[in-house]
Amino acid sequence: MSAGKSSSGAGIGTVLFLIFMVLKLCGVISWSWWWVSAPIWIPLLLAVVLLGGAALFVRAAR
Repeated sequence: MSAGKSSSGAGIGTVLFLIFMVLKLCGVISWSWWWVSAPIWIPLLLAVVLLGGAALFVRAAR
């Protein structure tokens, strides 16, 4: 048995992106590609904003 837990499956963001991409390519939805790819870039954007806010907080606390 391994001590660490590893996951090799796709995350929910990747699955949503793939679903939206197929729907867009099949003409079912007419969303902008920005919204189709949103499940990929929104979590990254949130991580950057949170890390930036934490860095500012730490710098201000000095």
